[in-house]
Parts: sequence; structure tokens; C-alpha cells
Amino acid sequence: MLFTVNETAKQIDIKHLVIAGWTARDMASVQEHIDELIEIGVTPPSAVPLFYRASNLLVTQDPIVEVLSGDTSGEVEPLIIKAEGKLWLGVGSDHTDRKLEAHSVAHSKQVSVKPISSTLWDFEEVADHLDELLIESWVDEGEGWAQYQKGSLANIRPLTELVEKGNLSEGSAMLCGTCPAIGGVRRTEKFRMSIHDPVLNRTISCEYITKELPIVS
Repeated sequence: MLFTVNETAKQIDIKHLVIAGWTARDMASVQEHIDELIEIGVTPPSAVPLFYRASNLLVTQDPIVEVLSGDTSGEVEPLIIKAEGKLWLGVGSDHTDRKLEAHSVAHSKQVSVKPISSTLWDFEEVADHLDELLIESWVDEGEGWAQYQKGSLANIRPLTELVEKGNLSEGSAMLCGTCPAIGGVRRTEKFRMSIHDPVLNRTISCEYITKELPIVS
């Protein structure tokens, strides 16, 4: 997969995908996310955080992605990639089938692609101010872009802790958790996401559109 790092092209082979869930630092925020998912029928987690394994084939940079139903939605998350013996930071979406999630969170992670940015930052460049980084997302439900999520990495467990607890190996990518949806979790056909560094004044952003597959054709 091709990425841009400091205006230089870098080829990284993603061999493994880990999805970290329930990663908020304070239990009140964890419970808020659990409660909003309970409202759509999702069973609470057995422990927090949890690390789900998913196929590396789900990772994509395509601007148009196909989904199995109209019950899917995106979640903006910091993206960590471990390659060349170091860490890289980007942004991604843990796009999930919400109807299937009510049956099994683990299974729901496997049926939707995970769009990620084509730009990465060297993790070392942001390591000393990670908590100041902002993640945001927007949805277009037919009336233009509206804010869907907004939060800082100060609300998520330290990324180095997640890397260690998730046993991130060389060639792995990890989606590291999210923040609550404004107005509740809902279908997101058009999704835009970003991670912003206010210290170095730079932003990684990307967007994608979902196309629902017909059951038969």
C-alpha cells in the first residue's frame, strides 16, 4: 500500500489488522459509548479495552467502498502502523455493520472495509504532544457536511499503551478507538475524517462514499 510521508512516497505492506475497542481513558466516556451502542442492540464488552483481529484485506484507500447493507456507519480513529521497526500515525475509519454488531461485535468487524488515509506522520514527530491531536468526522446526509464526531487523543488511552497491549507486530495496522457520535450512531453513506496537529499546524484528512450491494442482481 502506498503512503505519503513528508512529501515522500513510501510503500508499506500491511500484513495484520488490529481494531482496538473501548479505549477511552475514563470509564464515563467508555460507558457513554457502550450506552449509545446498547441503544442499537449491541451487547456490552466483556472487558476494556478489547483487541479484535481482522483481515488485512479490509484495509483500503479507495474513495468509494462497497457495503453489505444500509446499516453501516463509520468511526474516525487514529491509525497506527508498525513498519520498518518504527511507528507511523494516520487516520482511519472503523466502518461497521451495525445490524450485525448487535449479533456479534467481532463478526461485524470482519464484514466492512476499513478506509484509511494515504498520508502518514512519523510517530516520533508527534510523540511529545499526542494528547493535543484532534480527531474529527463529518457526515453528509443530503444537506451538506455536518459534524459527526470531535475529540482529542487525550480522551483515548495512550497509543503506545495500546500498541503494547495489542501486541502490535511488524507490518501491522491498528485502529485505536474513537469518540462518541454527535446525535447518536447512524448510517453514514458519505464520511469525512481528519486528524489535526495544532502544534505543527498540519492535518491528515480523507473521505469516502459507501455503495450498498444488492443481495442479488
